[in-house]
Amino acid sequence: CLGGGILSCGLTHTAVCPLDVVKCNMQVNPQKFTGLVPGLKVLISEEGYGAAGCFKGWLPTLLGYSAQGAFKFGLYEIFKDFYSNLAGEKIAKEWTGVIWLAGSASAEFFADIALCPMEMVKVKIQTSAKGTVPLQLGAAVNYMQTTPGTGFPFKSLVPLWSRQIPYTMAKFYFFERVVRLFYAYVFTNPRDSYSKSTQLSITFASGYIAGIVCAIVSHPADTLVSLSNKPAYAGKGFGEIAKSFGYGNLFTKGLGTRILMIGTLTGLQWWIYDSYKVALGMY
Repeated sequence: CLGGGILSCGLTHTAVCPLDVVKCNMQVNPQKFTGLVPGLKVLISEEGYGAAGCFKGWLPTLLGYSAQGAFKFGLYEIFKDFYSNLAGEKIAKEWTGVIWLAGSASAEFFADIALCPMEMVKVKIQTSAKGTVPLQLGAAVNYMQTTPGTGFPFKSLVPLWSRQIPYTMAKFYFFERVVRLFYAYVFTNPRDSYSKSTQLSITFASGYIAGIVCAIVSHPADTLVSLSNKPAYAGKGFGEIAKSFGYGNLFTKGLGTRILMIGTLTGLQWWIYDSYKVALGMY
């Protein structure tokens, strides 16, 4: 489960790094980055391709989300069994959804502690004006440590919890529910009668649908995380930032791009995770 979590989260977040760069900049600079396609054009024309342009921040993305994935998926299985045993067989069966929610929330609490330092470095690299922040990981970490007002390494932890815990609860709950709905109403034969490729296709579709819900419920907190790394908001509390930026904007700026990004991410994460289990004979 740890290995599957590392691969599913680390690889997918790194693969969609260009979308993440545009999404973050749409949140902190919506006048310049007005949409996904226009934003990509601006990014490419001003900063180019590669690690200094579309893929800037790829290394802290890979490291941070690999660590997060290990805790998210690994601890979810542990907490799910713990809460099921604590509740007893009868209650656990009747309240399966609550067990999923409690297990995923508990796992994400610790996963975000592992993610937070690299997430702060990633966002700073991705949203800062060209030439103002080092792009190399070591130099960027040193910049964060020595620059007043960054709050490195855990200033963003509370909004990260606010973003990621609801996201992960939706991710696991709706994935589990949608998979069961597929097998109850669409693929009505016994699950084992379908090929592994068909089962994995159902996994991807269920993950994508769950990802859409995840994107919507976690978007305001995601916007706050991005804004907190903008120089104009240095030293300000999250309440002040939200009021200044506008509560409506917290819910809407960059949402379409985030739905595309998170839907794809979540579908791929579940597909990779279950493929990993298939390869090890665990699925």
